[in-house]
Amino acid sequence: MAQETRHKQIIDLVAERGFVTIDDMAQHFQVTPQTIRRDINYLDQEKLLQRYHGGAGVPSSTLNTAYNDRKIQNLEEKQRIADAIASKIPDHSSMFINIGTTTETISKALLKHHGLTIITNNLHVASILSSKEDFNVIIAGGAVRNRDGGIIGEATVDFVKQFKVDFALIGISGIDDDGELLDFDYQEVRVAQAIIENARQVFLAADHSKFGRNAMIRLGNISQASHLFTSKKPPHNIVDILDENNVELTVTG
Repeated sequence: MAQETRHKQIIDLVAERGFVTIDDMAQHFQVTPQTIRRDINYLDQEKLLQRYHGGAGVPSSTLNTAYNDRKIQNLEEKQRIADAIASKIPDHSSMFINIGTTTETISKALLKHHGLTIITNNLHVASILSSKEDFNVIIAGGAVRNRDGGIIGEATVDFVKQFKVDFALIGISGIDDDGELLDFDYQEVRVAQAIIENARQVFLAADHSKFGRNAMIRLGNISQASHLFTSKKPPHNIVDILDENNVELTVTG
């Protein structure tokens, strides 16, 4: 059996049973336990399942990956996405930038621009962009989440609603098969919804691992984006939703 086919069948088996041991998978696929361990390690890195001691299970829909791990996951893909988004942002434009390691990478790609006004609820984004003397960086008020420097809460939502900007640069934790945008923190989602509602164009950044990834809180739908930037061609049903809603697609390769 080809490795790619086995990977798909492992994902299907874990989804069906919830948890499968390494020995059971080795017997099911008639390969060695070492082969299954390599498969699980790869699929865990791609966020397609969760590696546990002795086996694999469905990824958690209630807990996000640790911030320091997310910073380095799929970094090259994030950098290509960031460059593609930066190429679409004109100088002297205004934008929201939300919480996430992808949007932090986008911020670095924007440093060659001039005269940008940035409103953000991400302390790391503010730190990156405040190094440019000709940028106007505005930080939202609210409670600071210590694990990743995100600013959240009702005060943050109210602050965002005071503005109407050219672009919203949005990262997301997961995209379901029906195009639903998913995240892990209700307060963060409320801020992101306000950001989307108060931007003329919404640029959604999502590397390939975000498609099919589980998260518990519904943020909105991919149809609300103006433009999706991703690293690999999305699943066919997602492409259909994009086409039906005139959402532009950029695949960075």
